Formats: sequence, C-alpha cells, structure tokens
Amino acid sequence: MQSLITSKYQVTIPKKIREKLKLAIHDTLAWEIQEDKVLVYPVQKRFLQYQNSVKVGSGCLRDDVEQARHQQAEKYR
Repeated sequence: MQSLITSKYQVTIPKKIREKLKLAIHDTLAWEIQEDKVLVYPVQKRFLQYQNSVKVGSGCLRDDVEQARHQQAEKYR
C-alpha cells in the first residue's frame, strides 16, 4: 500500500489499515524513526484500560461516595 504526501505534508491512511487498527477521527498516531525506517502506530487511549471495570446499575450515589471514601481511608491506615 502507498500514500501520497500532499503539499502540506499530509498523508491519507489506507482504508484497510484504518479498519485493521480500528482508527477513528481524532485518534493519535505515534511516529518513531529506526535507522532508515519510519514506524507509525496508534497511541492507546488510557481510559480504555478501565474498560468493563465500572459496574452499571441502580444504586444510591450517596452510598457509593461514602463507600469510596471509606475504601480510600483504608488504604492509608
């Protein structure tokens, strides 16, 4: 696959690569030079590491905040 560099030094990422890497608008790419090669790879969004860690359901916000404060206090005892 090839991409053309425009007069503003922009390139288009081929569709197959966008789909394979699941790239979307406003995603970030990192560029790295190794000898005479350029590596381009997607930067992982930090919030994705918490995927499925938040339980969703009915509850009481006041109780949840109180429980979180209690757990935080236990860390420092």
